[in-house]
Amino acid sequence: MASVLATIDDGEVEEGQRTAHRFLTGIHRPMEQELTLTELEVRGTIPQTLCGRYLRTGPNPIAPDPASYHWFTGDGMVHGLAIRDGKALWYRNRWIGSHANAAARGTTPAPGPRHGPSDTVNTNVVDLAGRVFAVVEGGSYPVALSETLDEQHYDDFGGSLAGAFTAHPHRDPLTGEHHGICYEGRCPNEIRHVVLDATGTVVRQEPIAVEHGPMIHDCAITARYVIILDLPVTFSLAAHLAGQPLPYAWNSAHRARVGLMPKGSDQHAIIWCDVDPAYVFHVANAFDLPDGLVVLDVCVYPTMFAGEPGGPDATSRGLERWTLDPVSGTTIVDTIDAAPQEFPRIDERRFGQTYRYAYALATQSDRRFQSAGRLYKHDLVEGGREVHDFGADRHPGEFVFVPAHEDAGEDEGWLIGFVIDERTDTTELVILNAARFEGAPVATVRLPHRVPPGFHGNWINGGNTQ
Repeated sequence: MASVLATIDDGEVEEGQRTAHRFLTGIHRPMEQELTLTELEVRGTIPQTLCGRYLRTGPNPIAPDPASYHWFTGDGMVHGLAIRDGKALWYRNRWIGSHANAAARGTTPAPGPRHGPSDTVNTNVVDLAGRVFAVVEGGSYPVALSETLDEQHYDDFGGSLAGAFTAHPHRDPLTGEHHGICYEGRCPNEIRHVVLDATGTVVRQEPIAVEHGPMIHDCAITARYVIILDLPVTFSLAAHLAGQPLPYAWNSAHRARVGLMPKGSDQHAIIWCDVDPAYVFHVANAFDLPDGLVVLDVCVYPTMFAGEPGGPDATSRGLERWTLDPVSGTTIVDTIDAAPQEFPRIDERRFGQTYRYAYALATQSDRRFQSAGRLYKHDLVEGGREVHDFGADRHPGEFVFVPAHEDAGEDEGWLIGFVIDERTDTTELVILNAARFEGAPVATVRLPHRVPPGFHGNWINGGNTQ
């Protein structure tokens, strides 16, 4: 019997008795198998200086229940594309071998120590001291990945990590250390500042007292400070008791504040600056000013998780500059660009320092957290933005900046990311010249399938790319 489809208010569709989730259908439909592709179509010329892998991860649930699914909690899948000598060598996608995923697929879980009740890892892929890890916040230990993605190992950094990690560890170019702010729902009164040294060993785990169990997705650093975003999305007991897989919600009773923690100090030295209630997933950058003020550039939401569960439920109000005053404990908010946008990235060699360019993904204004088919390049010194438009029914994800060489200028290099073609259900890895941002791609690598929209990834330099 034919089914009748009816659109309902929250962007889902109802099919008979079953409700299909907005993050399980359309371009978000999960992949059903792992692939290894070596015959890849290249258009244009891949820069000879690019030697390494573009790795990105995101949720790809193996057997989701649409009635309870939350986009942020799906089984992790890593996608990788290797490049060397101007050639695209391979594409691979591999599920992260959590216990639940392995049980559903009839495979063996990845070895290594576990932390917490969930070992799902689905949010970012990062290079930490020359090793590649898939990471997630608020739960599992990281997962070390081999060059081909086939070998995986849960890793607590040689026993040096005491609790949950972060989805966004940031490398300080001045010291080689990685900084992260870590939290977990089982510890609602405490978060931790975690520091890895240049060898990838945890050398600092400083507790910080908080209230209500805030969800802290990202952080920032400057030459002087670690910046803590303590904002009104917090652990929700009601959501937890209702069985929601991501038990966090907007909490209007939670004080919105940004912490300036002097590097090397403890929680008693933190300077808290009040800010009007809002939520931030991602930081573009931060830096110190000569007069003692601190600049923090962020993509901002007026609220988050204030409506129906299942995923983000608010529209970005754009890229903002928050100027923090450690003397008065106040924050001045200025709008850089009011267009909805997300996933801001910069030349990571400038992280924590003054900088000029930021790149961001234009998002739609319908609360779907979906791309609007464009990337923005912001000039934060001269002002204004450039736009790279990928065309109708094409959906870019987060793009990362790769310097052309070690001494390259701030926009002398390449922007790399996946772009979905909704009409053909295929994907391209697109390489843009950052200095000629609005021009045609210098190269594209075509994949004959759709890589579902994910979260974060990075370019990993070097390796044998076997």
